Amino acid sequence: MVRRPRRQSLRPSLRARLVGRRSRMISATLALVLAGTMGASAPVAFADDLEDQQAALKDQAAQVQDSLEFVDGRIAKAAADLVVYQGQLPGAQKALVDAQGRVAGAVQEVEALAARVDLAQQNKAKITQQLESDKQKISSTKKLIGQIATQAYMSGGVPSNLSLFFGSNQGASLTDTIDLADQALRSQNSAMDKLTQQSATNVNAQARLAAVEAEITDLKAKADAALAREKAARDEAEAKKAAVDKLIADTTRLDAQLQAAKPGIQKRLAQVKAQQDAVAAEIAERDRKLREAWEAEQRRIAAAAAAAARARGQAVQPYVPVQGPPSAFGLRHPFNANIPITSGFGWRATPPGTIDFYGTGGYMHTGIDFGATCGTPVYAAAAGTVFSAGWGDDGGGNRVKISHGVVQGNSLTTIYYHNTSVTVSVGQHVNQGQLIAYSGTTGNSSGCHAHFETWLNGRAVDPMTLL
Repeated sequence: MVRRPRRQSLRPSLRARLVGRRSRMISATLALVLAGTMGASAPVAFADDLEDQQAALKDQAAQVQDSLEFVDGRIAKAAADLVVYQGQLPGAQKALVDAQGRVAGAVQEVEALAARVDLAQQNKAKITQQLESDKQKISSTKKLIGQIATQAYMSGGVPSNLSLFFGSNQGASLTDTIDLADQALRSQNSAMDKLTQQSATNVNAQARLAAVEAEITDLKAKADAALAREKAARDEAEAKKAAVDKLIADTTRLDAQLQAAKPGIQKRLAQVKAQQDAVAAEIAERDRKLREAWEAEQRRIAAAAAAAARARGQAVQPYVPVQGPPSAFGLRHPFNANIPITSGFGWRATPPGTIDFYGTGGYMHTGIDFGATCGTPVYAAAAGTVFSAGWGDDGGGNRVKISHGVVQGNSLTTIYYHNTSVTVSVGQHVNQGQLIAYSGTTGNSSGCHAHFETWLNGRAVDPMTLL
């Protein structure tokens, strides 16, 4: 009985890692679907470049913090983080899909190589079985040829016992005997030819076996490499899934936190708005009185000039109120260094991805923010009188408010919020460029910066039009 050779098999790890693969991908797919529903309302990043996308998210987060500047630093930070997480979620989802695609490709490669290894091993088993069978045939043919040769030698060239091939030859004629001998010689030659063919087939099978064994070795090496790539792809996909899961968890947590805090935030915003309105009313009233006093003085001066002209018999020109350009104040930058502006002046729509705590679709940013580090010296933008200094319960922390009086019919007030400390006091006259404070993050501020406001004729205006 021919013994079938034992088939070589793939390493156990190759087959073991092919089992259960698709079930392990289900959780990632479910997480992706959940992430897609969570991020449906997230802002879309239109920038093609990753750095541009990150910069855009950073800007959106800064806008959110600006919108809650006078509320609560922790809430502002949470709202900004929510925007960042929601903005990052689509990219993380895409990265997860790409990574899962690479896992699927690696799985297909491993499975294809496994199938090729199995086929090659089956081919090897067939060739090995054929070699074993050919070996037995060659052995039998050699044995037969040996028997024929031995009989021929003993009989002088022709076997006497022709029954070796044809059975008993008793009673046969000489002619029959010669015919039988001739047939025996032909059988011997045929056996030799058969042996030659069997040997050639055996050599060919040996060559095929060597080629198949080399192919199996090569395929196993490729399978091992494919397994390594699959593991790397799977590890990457797991990392991407972990990132998506974390973004979903963080987004859910922050959204719940902000929703829970919304009533309190809106109440605080209403309080801040009332305080800011009171400040605006105070500034407007102060400036109105200053302008009225200045106007009365101008009229007094004009009346005195007119009286003097009439005494000299000169023509008197009617009084015409004069109002010059705001640039007449000659404001300077409140910092010595070139500090960048992080948030400008004007109406701001509620940043996408966050909650409209104001309920109006946006808010008015009445100043500009400078990205000054804590402890940066702050200087008076123009000469004037300090009418408020130190801590204030309006979310601005340590602040300084300076009245610059009236110049050519215009009144001006400047305000400096969130300072670490203040170096001036109420009623003190300051010169332009005089140190008045050090910037910081006091009050409802989420980071070191300086908030600077300019109020022209009792109304907040863009400081950049005056600097």
